[in-house]
Amino acid sequence: MTRGRTEHDLRLWGHRGAPAELPENTLASFRRALERGANALELDVHLTADGVVVVIHDPAGWRVARVPRQVRECTLREVRRWDVGHGYVAPSRNGRPAPYRRPHVGCGFGVPTLDELLEEFPDVPLSVDLKAPGRAVREAVLRLIARHEAARRVTVASFHTPTIRAVRASGYPGPTALARREALLLLGLPRLLAARAVSGAVGAQVPARQGPFVFATPGLLAKAHALGLRVDFWSIDDPAEAERLWAMGADGIMSNDPAAVAPALGAAQRARGGW
Repeated sequence: MTRGRTEHDLRLWGHRGAPAELPENTLASFRRALERGANALELDVHLTADGVVVVIHDPAGWRVARVPRQVRECTLREVRRWDVGHGYVAPSRNGRPAPYRRPHVGCGFGVPTLDELLEEFPDVPLSVDLKAPGRAVREAVLRLIARHEAARRVTVASFHTPTIRAVRASGYPGPTALARREALLLLGLPRLLAARAVSGAVGAQVPARQGPFVFATPGLLAKAHALGLRVDFWSIDDPAEAERLWAMGADGIMSNDPAAVAPALGAAQRARGGW
């Protein structure tokens, strides 16, 4: 198994950038996340009809841009016209809706390509989540990572087990995260059996809790670390919860609000010896 975890590598991931402040998965949102204290970025990708990898979470444009079309049915030129300012909804104030709930509509927020993001952030660790299964998007993403010589800093992730295993089988030299089923096997199996189930992975990106499954336990962290896996929890926006998870031994936090969680990262770094 590839061993990718280091004790000194604490990460605060901007989950889709800093969507608590700006429209998600946009270049401006990723920049804001780094300004607010994130030291890594998490993003989602789909493939357009003309074979371009674009950074967007949903398979369709309705939620973020009010466009009722699938990304895979549109060309890059068409997707470029989407106004993803629609996807940001301002938080309520004192229990009442904000005066203008979608303040970023018409402000030029668009869908970036993965190529643009790799170019703009050449030294930042990235986690690229393949949201759709299939060979085309997988191979397109790996080609881009290779072109930018970025494998060392790009974790490839996917909820789909066949997708992530195909990435590993392709000889991808960078880190990969556990698929959903692999994460459940890590949680439920004894360490020796879990080692086979997660072979080839470097990271577990998991919620603290999802339904009946509790991942944020000292036992799970100890098992993962014994297998050489780093553990990054999503999506954590509460500073107290971030402090609790880092104190438990988490390697990273994925947050929609890096500004809120950044002080907890500093405290965790000091507690682990000042790095």
